[in-house]
Amino acid sequence: MTPRPTEPSAEAPAADATGTQKARRPLLASAPTPYLRLLTATQLAFNIGFYAVLPYLATHLGGGLGMAGWLVGLVLGLRTFSQQGLFVVGGALTDRYGPRPVVLAGCALRIAGFGWLAFAGSTATVIAAVLLIGFAAALFSPAVESEAAREAVRHERDTGEPRAHVLALFSAAGQAGAFLGPLLGSLLLLLGGGFRAACLAGSLVFAGVLAGHARLMPHADRVRDRAPEADRVRERAPEADRVRERAPEADRVRDRDRAPDAPARTGHPARPSWRAVFTNRAFLLLCLAYSSYLVAYNQLYLSLPVEVDRATGSQAALGWLFALSSLLVVAAQVPLTRWSARRIAPRTALVTGLAVVAAGFAAVPLTPGGPGGLLPGAALVVLLTLGQMLLVPAARGLVPDLVEDRQLGLATGALSSVSGLAVLGGSAATGALLEAPAPVRWAALAAVPLAGALLAFTLPAGRGGKEAGARAVAG
Repeated sequence: MTPRPTEPSAEAPAADATGTQKARRPLLASAPTPYLRLLTATQLAFNIGFYAVLPYLATHLGGGLGMAGWLVGLVLGLRTFSQQGLFVVGGALTDRYGPRPVVLAGCALRIAGFGWLAFAGSTATVIAAVLLIGFAAALFSPAVESEAAREAVRHERDTGEPRAHVLALFSAAGQAGAFLGPLLGSLLLLLGGGFRAACLAGSLVFAGVLAGHARLMPHADRVRDRAPEADRVRERAPEADRVRERAPEADRVRDRDRAPDAPARTGHPARPSWRAVFTNRAFLLLCLAYSSYLVAYNQLYLSLPVEVDRATGSQAALGWLFALSSLLVVAAQVPLTRWSARRIAPRTALVTGLAVVAAGFAAVPLTPGGPGGLLPGAALVVLLTLGQMLLVPAARGLVPDLVEDRQLGLATGALSSVSGLAVLGGSAATGALLEAPAPVRWAALAAVPLAGALLAFTLPAGRGGKEAGARAVAG
């Protein structure tokens, strides 16, 4: 976005009454663009609609439709696979056709999927509806996430505001939706509407999202036109001039870690280069490090329920621990990311976050039972959530530094797809540990994010950190 003439740049000095020059705070440093606000509101609405249904799906399948336990697990696994496993498809389509048609198609499919699920009564129709719901997310989520990352980079360039701030708002909005969605579903169930009412409410939320994006989301050519004038001049310059202009060390690091055959940025639409992304060593290392986090995070649904049941004799308190996790993110994500973005590099935030996650698993056998026996589980939730708040914005902020801009959608989808496949294998392996002695089980689980932290050490430091903090004035 080209700044208006009346707005001083981040580096523009201002004279005080004595003529002394002062560094002026960028006027846009804490004012995301309307498009960024749209994307953040989108993430909030997506999760409200989704989590109004998901927490009650297993009970509906088992109790309402009488499915066997193994079949309920299969249906839930298919939903996860059709979403995370196909993120790379949504990312590739975003790079090819732009975010607008992909987001609109995903919203339309989610509306149809929830409507179908509301009235599905057989195993075949339930599976079809669940697959449709998952594939819808595989379309719109990579489109929205890659646009958020792209806009965060532009906002950082225009204002000096570290990109992690924007991505933290994006993550916090998603967690707020994950907290409000189940409340909406619970309210509908208490009012006697049942699972069908929750599904229809989810459809209505996505209908609103579809209408809003059809009205407000820019077309692909308008998205490309938001490039600053300096970038448009550079795109018209010869390649030799562009190479000379990419002098900062951060750019040289990014170019060095890019795949050797990756084409230069041109700003023009092109088919995504799958080979350039999947032979990019630095990006694949990021995927593996991020996968270790997702394998660990999945233990909230696998190992934590077992721990709560062991400590209290039931899983009744599990919902309170999930609420604790969501509230922590809503309350602390933005200030924590603002602190980390100004003081440490993205790679350091990623490594630290993974180490904190590992500490959460190590703390379970070391924490005394306490009131109700929930302290070990609460320690795991708090530390895992704190680690998540550090590492997720950092990991997403590193992606634009490792791949070409025109491959950002594909790379964003690939990050989730590779991690989703890792979770499939990791869940089977960690599930086998449930019968192992507690010290062995929790030590093995702690080793997973620790291994990810070691991999993250080999990544480029990334933009932001102290250098970005020096450019941006604290709010």
